[in-house]
Amino acid sequence: MRSSNPVLGRAFNNRGYASMGNTNMGNTTTATTPESLENLYNAPAASPLQTGRMTIEDVVARTSILFGILVVTGAVAWTANLGGGALMVGFLGGFVLAMVNTFSQKIRPGLIMAYAVFQGLALGTISRIFNDVYPGIVSQAVIGTLCAFAGMLFAYSNGKIRVTPKFTRVILGAAIGYFALALVSLVMSFTGNAGGLYGVTGFGPLLAIAGVGLASFFLVLDFDQIQKGIAAGAPQEESWRAGFGLMVTIVWLYLEILRLISILRGDE
Repeated sequence: MRSSNPVLGRAFNNRGYASMGNTNMGNTTTATTPESLENLYNAPAASPLQTGRMTIEDVVARTSILFGILVVTGAVAWTANLGGGALMVGFLGGFVLAMVNTFSQKIRPGLIMAYAVFQGLALGTISRIFNDVYPGIVSQAVIGTLCAFAGMLFAYSNGKIRVTPKFTRVILGAAIGYFALALVSLVMSFTGNAGGLYGVTGFGPLLAIAGVGLASFFLVLDFDQIQKGIAAGAPQEESWRAGFGLMVTIVWLYLEILRLISILRGDE
């Protein structure tokens, strides 16, 4: 089973977690017999703790822990009003830890929680900066993020959006194009155009809307891979990686919505 999400790919790619039928352990073969099936049927149901497999409850719990850390750290950074230095530390630290957690084969909950700390530092600082310029923008961005999350979850759970190979290719291709434009904008900002492509009339709102749309559709990829991982019997510890993947996408979505609202309010 291939994962379309780069962050969750390490968790769910090419792994067959669950198996049924004959079981081979070294040179010992355990055959499935009518008697063993009857004993299995009469036995009490195993809990997720006993099976060691990931459940949606595990994912919700780990994700809640990570966002709790992010919110607390963000609140401290907001109150302290630390400025650009803290913002740079937060984003650089978050980026490094995101790369480590994404490409590491071993799940390290400590590093995942450390990522939440750095992201909280960055988001709390940048949110305070934006809110000082555009009062109330943070609450608008938070509400927008929650609405987008709820809307995509509803659409996915009700089958309104289906993750097909074609859908995945389109989203990933669009994401590559979007990040290429963002890189061009960054280069332009260093060559004298302070706003890059975002400073060009008409491009700013369009690119910001594209960013919000892409981040929202990446949530669908996250939901799909988590569901597939649960169905495949992924180990319980993979819920940390699932929560991490959701956090990466939701943080991206929040920043895109924050930028879009700032562009729209700047044109008022």
